[in-house]
Amino acid sequence: MKLLAMDTSNQTLAVAVLEDEHVLAHFQLNRKLNHSLTLMPTIEAVMQASGLKPTDLDRIVVAKGPGSYTGIRIAVTTAKTLAHTLGIELTMVSSLAVIAGNVQTDKLIVPVMDARRNNVYAGAYRWKEQQLVNVLADQHVALSELLDQIEQPAIFVGETNKFKEQIQSALPEAEVSELDEINLPSGVILGKFGRQAKPIENIHGVVPEYLKRVEAEEKWLETHHSEDDNYVEKI
Repeated sequence: MKLLAMDTSNQTLAVAVLEDEHVLAHFQLNRKLNHSLTLMPTIEAVMQASGLKPTDLDRIVVAKGPGSYTGIRIAVTTAKTLAHTLGIELTMVSSLAVIAGNVQTDKLIVPVMDARRNNVYAGAYRWKEQQLVNVLADQHVALSELLDQIEQPAIFVGETNKFKEQIQSALPEAEVSELDEINLPSGVILGKFGRQAKPIENIHGVVPEYLKRVEAEEKWLETHHSEDDNYVEKI
């Protein structure tokens, strides 16, 4: 299987091309740039470096979130368009699972992303029989509530710098990664997980997994109900 994987969930831009288990080309950028301007040129460059044409691809893999609302939409929309145009499979992988997959350990793996106001997007994962298993569902949660749910030994990965002191205060035995090669999403890991995932039947029905409503929607719901007619149109 030949596949193209892409992740723009947060600041990092990660793109990779794989053929079965083999990595043909990959790219990772960790600068604050506009993904809407950089994603397609990066895809073109990685495809060219891989020696493949778009028509050679069998599958598109995209990180579905959580993360930046705008960032997630850019990759998901691009992935849907490419899969539909090329007439090939599309599959999605949790953006948190992609980060957790950087770590090979017997410990509980806790990927976190900053969701502001001392909240995080987080889940918990374990390796079981060489498969990464989600043991605590991805969620938007206050950091203090998350820490109450974590069993040690554990390793925290992802956007950890801001939360290191709080994590170690609540869980003294926990490890908090400060290594970029572990904390940043990898297109290679995304591609490998995406190769194992089932293809999505209805490409047009695919939506990102935000885990939290946008602020404008939350404010609108303070005086309205989601069951109101034309709910999506109003917000």
